[in-house]
Amino acid sequence: MRRVRERARAAEAAAEEQLAAVPDWLWDGRSLPVPVESIADNHYGLLVQEEKELGWLAGLGINAHVSGLLLPHTREIWIDTEEARRAPARRRFTIGHELGHWVLHCNLGETAAEIVHCRDQVVLEQGAVEKDASGTHLASERTRFPPEEMEANQFGAAMLMPAALVRIATDKFGSDVSALAETFGVSTMAMERRIWFLERVSA
Repeated sequence: MRRVRERARAAEAAAEEQLAAVPDWLWDGRSLPVPVESIADNHYGLLVQEEKELGWLAGLGINAHVSGLLLPHTREIWIDTEEARRAPARRRFTIGHELGHWVLHCNLGETAAEIVHCRDQVVLEQGAVEKDASGTHLASERTRFPPEEMEANQFGAAMLMPAALVRIATDKFGSDVSALAETFGVSTMAMERRIWFLERVSA
């Protein structure tokens, strides 16, 4: 459990550091929602594109459902078209997740040959850790997903919902999760989990 928390906090810190390095002309550090696609394109040089049936591009076969792909060697992020159409907030999170792989697992931008493919089951908007039915225990995802996927989820959550801005927004909106989610351009589930993480885990 301690190792899961350490990984989550490290991914959190990495996202904060990366956001702080985004130039002011691209994002002022305050405006919401965080322009994650523009940051991917203009700051990291990663072109975001959409395509149906990404399984073939990942080499997994046409029937494999993939939410997102990172192609480090061509500096591209690919997003599933249908999923993006159904849930724009999900699209934003997938971009943040793939940025997590780029920053945390591709040596901060050095080119690599391997495609990083992320099925829908591993791109979880709640981040790296979650609560159980009682709401008091941290349930590790490590038995289900590789540590790299947990870290990418946490990075994505921290990039889309920076801790300092979430705390400012909760002062304004209180417990209105729908208003908070709309402000940050995320799903209500992602917002609920983010608030929980900041209250219970990151302290």
